Amino acid sequence: MAIWSILGALTTVQGGLLLGFPALVSITDPFGNSVVFSQMTADRTHAERMVMARRVALYALIILLVSLWAGSYVLNFFGITLPALKIGGGLVVAATGWRMLYAPDAAEDDVPAPAEAQGDMTFFPITMPLVVGPGAISVAIALGATRTAGRVDGAFLAGVSLAAVADVVLVALLFSYADSLSRLLGRAGSRVVKRIVSLFLLTIGVQIMAVGLQDMLLAFLASAGRQN
Repeated sequence: MAIWSILGALTTVQGGLLLGFPALVSITDPFGNSVVFSQMTADRTHAERMVMARRVALYALIILLVSLWAGSYVLNFFGITLPALKIGGGLVVAATGWRMLYAPDAAEDDVPAPAEAQGDMTFFPITMPLVVGPGAISVAIALGATRTAGRVDGAFLAGVSLAAVADVVLVALLFSYADSLSRLLGRAGSRVVKRIVSLFLLTIGVQIMAVGLQDMLLAFLASAGRQN
């Protein structure tokens, strides 16, 4: 029985990892954001970018883990339902994608501000809201709110937590070498990636809202059925 319990826990951990990793990667978008990161830190040296990339990954991991493990309790404290969070977070993600999709391209002679004037951008606006925005936080809370037979599924949460670690490791790697990626893509390639990422963000936001509306409607119908 102990062996089967261990195997079942491993399966649940793997399930959380396989479900959480693509969900978090799609919403944090390390590939597309690495291009944005390279443009925002164009005046920094490679060593400075490496340090900033590690800090961004650390901050993002802390936010994701807090959202995974304690986000649902915070929602309960403020009386916010998970469907409402999905709708709100999805709306923010969709609005961000729409704004990025139709934002004008930077002019050829645009020059970033000096590093001294920019200050430390590691936490804001790079970590929040670029990497871990409302959409990523809502997705993390939704993943962390998984219940099995009325209790928290610790093995699943462990798998999702591993997915968060893998996600931020990917962020750190891509951000550390974002300058090389930007040179490889060129200005035209960076524009194409930006438009594709914007479209993905828009559709992801719509999908999150649709799931939230579906959950809210199902809860309303179930409540109405009980009253009848």
